[in-house]
Amino acid sequence: MAAEGEEEDYMSDAFINFQQDVKPGLVKVEKSERHHEKKVEQKKPPTRVNREEERRDSMLQCSLGSDNKGFALLQKMGYKAGRGLGRNETGIIEPIALEIKKGRGGIGHERAKKRKAEERMEHRKQMLQVKRQAEKFAYNDYRVRFRFKKDQNQMEGDLRKSQFACQQLDEKKGIDIPEQTWYWVPTDQDEEEDDQDTNQDDQDIGKIEATEEKLQAVTDYLRKTYFYCIWCAISYEGKEDLSSNCPGNCSADHC
Repeated sequence: MAAEGEEEDYMSDAFINFQQDVKPGLVKVEKSERHHEKKVEQKKPPTRVNREEERRDSMLQCSLGSDNKGFALLQKMGYKAGRGLGRNETGIIEPIALEIKKGRGGIGHERAKKRKAEERMEHRKQMLQVKRQAEKFAYNDYRVRFRFKKDQNQMEGDLRKSQFACQQLDEKKGIDIPEQTWYWVPTDQDEEEDDQDTNQDDQDIGKIEATEEKLQAVTDYLRKTYFYCIWCAISYEGKEDLSSNCPGNCSADHC
């Protein structure tokens, strides 16, 4: 604190850290209230349900004695405490546990409730299995369609290369008209006609089959006429040279 006659600096640490407790008795009041509540709670008399539970628990913890009629009859028939029931003493040793029914449900309600829960769980498992099978089928279907599309694109590309090579070799030889119109690269008008025919009559499978037939016909024409292979991209000297050095007449043979 500042000396007498000196003004206290309101920016100093002592002034800032000084805190006055405006409610010094608040904590004590709360503690006394909680303590009073506990005392009141302890002084409350136990309810009938609590008394029944305490009496039942205390009786269940005690072992049966000879004053119990059922136990006395067992002793007369030769039963000894601590041994199993039956002639060979292989039965139960402890009495069957008492299950207290709680709630207002009728007899069999818990069993029915458990059965419904199991049915719901089984239904969920079946739905999950169906979902997984559908996902697997969709994935396999996608793979098939993707492979089909890839093969179709590759076949169409090979056909275009064959048509382009056939047109160049025919024109170099002086041929103005191809043996078949689709032996050469189609014009824009031919492509429009093919697209219209495909949209009206052909499906995807029919289209790839037609493309495969055209590709086979053009490659056979190139191999027989010019000893040319589009996958080797060279013209061989003759038939023997072609058969000896070319792996085959399809793209799979050149992989």
